[in-house]
Amino acid sequence: MAHTHDNIDWSTRLASLRRADDLDAENDRQVADRLVGLLRPNTEPVIVDVGSGGGGMSAAFAGALAARGGGGRVVLSDAVDELLDAATAHVRDVAAGTPVVVEAVQADASSDQLANQLPSADLVWASRVVHHLPDQQRAIDGLARVLAPGGWLALGEGGLATKCLPWDLGIGEPGLANRLTAARDSWFVRMRAEMSGVTSLPIGWNKALEAAGLSEVFSFSYVIDHPAPASDAVRQSVVDWLAWMYGVGEDQLSDSDKATVARLLDPADSAYLGARDDIFILGASTVYLGQMPS
Repeated sequence: MAHTHDNIDWSTRLASLRRADDLDAENDRQVADRLVGLLRPNTEPVIVDVGSGGGGMSAAFAGALAARGGGGRVVLSDAVDELLDAATAHVRDVAAGTPVVVEAVQADASSDQLANQLPSADLVWASRVVHHLPDQQRAIDGLARVLAPGGWLALGEGGLATKCLPWDLGIGEPGLANRLTAARDSWFVRMRAEMSGVTSLPIGWNKALEAAGLSEVFSFSYVIDHPAPASDAVRQSVVDWLAWMYGVGEDQLSDSDKATVARLLDPADSAYLGARDDIFILGASTVYLGQMPS
């Protein structure tokens, strides 16, 4: 397993990350268009995606740069080689035939050398990355150092917990989703506590951007809404969600809830979650932005 501070084997999650990217493609496109709209016109911007995962947001950035007609560079960066290789190949396919250049840099987002490993950027995007790093303020400071004068740092952090399940599933005790979320939250606290060199961040993300020396700090949120009746893609994504939530929170659940989840994840069971069309995905994500003074 590639070293990550959270001790999660992210390479095993590539398939689910790609499925999530496919489902979220329209949201990603809208966010990418909004962020690229902040960049100076008539230039060839450098956009760095730190913690690029399955590559969905990098693909959206490549599309946004191509649409404005001036080219540019999209640089994917991840600590996990398997993810980085697959994501880069995907984004290069998306950018084929356009003037957008796609590059990859293997790097630890918390490294003090990050600014030396990555090119000076007009936009740095880091989504759901910083909260997996030991010293979150130090990591944000490091991301800010990657910025060119006038460049923007965008953090995809926070929002509202995803809702997927009816309150009563017809098996087990009602309210399973709430207990899964509580179990995930307990796991997250333990995961951070077990990191080497962990430091708390007792302020909001906007204040952390200001502490990194950035100005013009603001934020916006957007809704992720895939309503019932569920498509095949939504059903598979909800199965992925349940498997992830159970994987990290299993030790916090009752034996009854464990038995319920086992049935919901079993394609041979009549209760299999992936066979239901009354599941859905509803949540909200927030993006925090700050600009490096010129």
